[in-house]
Amino acid sequence: MKVSGFTFIRNAILFDYPIVESIQSILPLCDEMIVAVGQSEDETRDLIAKIDSTKIKIIDTIWDDDLREGGQVLAVETDKAFKAVAIDSDWAFYLQGDEIVHEKYLPTIKKAMIKYQDDAKVDGLLFKYLHFYGSYDYIGLSSNWYKNEIRVIKNNASIYSYRDAQGFRKGKNEKLNVVAIDAYIYHYGWVKPPATMQRKQLNFNKLWHNDEWVEHHIEKVKEYDYQANVSELARFKEDHPQVMRERISKTNWEFEHDIAFNKRKLKDRFKSLAIKILGIDFNYKNYHLVEKDKS
Repeated sequence: MKVSGFTFIRNAILFDYPIVESIQSILPLCDEMIVAVGQSEDETRDLIAKIDSTKIKIIDTIWDDDLREGGQVLAVETDKAFKAVAIDSDWAFYLQGDEIVHEKYLPTIKKAMIKYQDDAKVDGLLFKYLHFYGSYDYIGLSSNWYKNEIRVIKNNASIYSYRDAQGFRKGKNEKLNVVAIDAYIYHYGWVKPPATMQRKQLNFNKLWHNDEWVEHHIEKVKEYDYQANVSELARFKEDHPQVMRERISKTNWEFEHDIAFNKRKLKDRFKSLAIKILGIDFNYKNYHLVEKDKS
């Protein structure tokens, strides 16, 4: 079995993406790691080139900054990386620049890859998510956070990145058939120094909206106000991935939230009640679930 990792990145230093840790977290499973590095205003390319692994393969890309509707450019860059994976790879493991896999899940992922490698009914593996917010001590609970995403796919040329690179489709807009595995992706996109987070907000929204929208909807402040935008959080009581621990030790800002004052939205209350009474699942599903792996 051969596995290729793939990802894309731009301005990792400027916006404090843990891209090195992201790559390192899945290197033990990968025979190669394709990194599409977009033209940057910082030393992102050097950052990737300094990773101590012969598995790293950099492809230099130019982002089309005119693709500003719906984050389309992110899917385009994802596809550039995916198309560069080795033709003889069986699986392709995708991570975004702020996503990490805990080492404790690597055996589970590998076992699923082996089990479904030759199963033509399976296009990919579905992961659960933990979304960290404000600091490394809190995770988001509200329905605004996506619960599951596909992050391992078969090396099939008909598969492509969908919309803003959140998931994948195949052929003529068909959803992938996936197996849900008992493994989490740790998403650290909302854990940054407040000033960096504000810069990212401004830059990131430019991938979805025109200048006029950004001008009217993004506050002109120096630091992102985590407290003003907080909703329902839970304290994270487990350990972080090993690759993240040095970064976490250097945290230089404070964020505290009393979970007793969680602001649970009315729609979340309704959804919880509907799930409990009617068994309705409101989560958006960009996939067809074949089965849940119980091995």
